[in-house]
Amino acid sequence: MRITKYTHACVRLEREGRVLVVDPGVWSEPAALTGADAVLVTHEHADHIDVLRLAGLGVPVYAPADAHIPGLEFNGVSADGELTVAGFRVRPVGGRHAVIHGGLPDCANLGYIVDGTVYHPGDSLHVPDQPVDTLLVPAQGSWMKTAEAIDFVRAIGPRRTFPIHDAQINSRGLDSVNGWLTETTAHGYRYLGPGESI
Repeated sequence: MRITKYTHACVRLEREGRVLVVDPGVWSEPAALTGADAVLVTHEHADHIDVLRLAGLGVPVYAPADAHIPGLEFNGVSADGELTVAGFRVRPVGGRHAVIHGGLPDCANLGYIVDGTVYHPGDSLHVPDQPVDTLLVPAQGSWMKTAEAIDFVRAIGPRRTFPIHDAQINSRGLDSVNGWLTETTAHGYRYLGPGESI
């Protein structure tokens, strides 16, 4: 499977001519959606979903069943099994967005394990009950600290780890986060810049 990282939390997955895009938000490059067969959205926040762009795209969009996304028709999913999306096996996991303060925000957030190997958690640090080969770890958020990202990677123990959710970090902060994750996780950590693929 080819994985291409776009700005912030957007990731494009390609396999056998099929394209699945996860979390194309308002900060993501439009090119992430070129030729997309379907889109997965972890939750309703604009840094993870560009409603106007997706409404005009004409491909199936999947999001948590109880997400509040005005102006967009989507297929509601829940964390109760596995589904096939654009030829990819997708297992939704988790359920709620991480808390920032005082119980807020409180919205649905599903992580997605794609083809049993790639895990995109959205704005959550939910540890699934299955092994994961490739983890897309949130690098920064108002709802987390670096120690939590490190513990998340260690709890999952993937073969390789790539950061997402990094658009609000300046270059000095990104160097620091990358340094900590490289030194403390030993799980094939590598930074991918926007548009870079593996």
